Amino acid sequence: MFTLYRKLKESGHKGFTLIELMIVIAIIGILAAIAIPQFTKYRARAQNSQALSDMRNIKTDLEGFYSEYQEYPN
Repeated sequence: MFTLYRKLKESGHKGFTLIELMIVIAIIGILAAIAIPQFTKYRARAQNSQALSDMRNIKTDLEGFYSEYQEYPN
């Protein structure tokens, strides 16, 4: 294996070997396997925070409506 590699280097061939490319692809796959679930959790937390904020805004609007008309909207 290494003798083939040395022969290729000595003959002037340039480029990556198949094993080097496979290692890089494996590393990218591992990083993606870690990053995608974390990103999904991050998006879920952001959406939950936005929903809570929207509910607080609706509560404020309803209280404002009640203070002006002494009843809640239908």
